[in-house]
Amino acid sequence: MSGPFRVACIQTNAGRDFEPNIKAASELVQRARAAGAALVLLPENVSMMEPDTALARQKACAEAAHPALAAFRELARAADVWLVVGSLSVLVEAGKIANRSYLIDASGEIAARYDKIHLFDVDLSAGERYRESDTIAAGARAVVTPTPWGALGLSICYDLRFPKLYRHLAHQGADFLSIPAAFTRTTGQAHWHILIRARAIENGCYVFAPAQTGTHAKGRQTYGHALIVDPWGEVLADAGEEVGFIVADIDPAKVADARARIPALMHERPFA
Repeated sequence: MSGPFRVACIQTNAGRDFEPNIKAASELVQRARAAGAALVLLPENVSMMEPDTALARQKACAEAAHPALAAFRELARAADVWLVVGSLSVLVEAGKIANRSYLIDASGEIAARYDKIHLFDVDLSAGERYRESDTIAAGARAVVTPTPWGALGLSICYDLRFPKLYRHLAHQGADFLSIPAAFTRTTGQAHWHILIRARAIENGCYVFAPAQTGTHAKGRQTYGHALIVDPWGEVLADAGEEVGFIVADIDPAKVADARARIPALMHERPFA
């Protein structure tokens, strides 16, 4: 594990089309890099928030031809920055899409991929219904990947509600947890801060959680409040509800310190 570094989490209000979303996100990454961030994280669905199921399928691209992935790889190389592309819609099989997160290194190479495991199939209230499984193929593999500063565990949005995933990532050596999201306003107001802080505290990890914010196509509303939280559960930065970015200075040594003070990862016991 290396010394301290600066991280940035981006907050966007993505629309339905690739080009303006890529442009807006890229400008924020460049600003975050100018502010000293060595690792920058983008939110879920950063290149497209398309509410129409049929159009979402039509617009999804295979990885090799994805314009957003190509643009962000070049951006990482040009800016000399490590970049977590929160998630893109990647065509993987007939009629299905992977909601896929990428870690891109500072040379523009893909260092890791993660497909969202838990799909958001919920009925929140009359008129607010989500069925990700209609278009998305669930992932089946947890991912922990090295970075210059320590190990990063990858996840996406609704995964946040499944603590066993994060326990597994911590046991596999994760020092930092990436949780890019497009949390609904309804659920975000009730649960976002609590769950993010809980994942940090119970695993002794930093949490980096970039987010979508505001009103999107067809009136979908996302909560915003991109967060950076330390392993003791302290909120180091909160983006509120505006488009932009947050930064915080990260000391990887605090992971070991938090785990030494509360060694819960070592105290687990089998039970009937």
